[in-house]
Amino acid sequence: MPIQSITSAVPNLQVQQSDLKTQKTPFEAQQSFSAMLNEAIHKVDQAQFTSDKLTTKLIKGEDVDLHNVMIASQKASIALNATVEMRNKVVEAYQEIIRMPV
Repeated sequence: MPIQSITSAVPNLQVQQSDLKTQKTPFEAQQSFSAMLNEAIHKVDQAQFTSDKLTTKLIKGEDVDLHNVMIASQKASIALNATVEMRNKVVEAYQEIIRMPV
């Protein structure tokens, strides 16, 4: 049985010049990473705020569905746990880099 190339099974991928990422300077990379991290933390904060707001409405007896409160609470909890785990991985990577001999 002859071996066939898989290129016929994969769509023709053409890389255009605009698709290629240019090399970023360290300052640009730092700014990009900082912006991404800042945005992620704001999303976690917004999820926590939404959860708190819905929980307060439920406690006050306002018209809010219990399942919406629970869903918002779980979303906030998962987002916070993911953020803490990401922080732990970053700290672990930093410590690993510090231990490298120069």
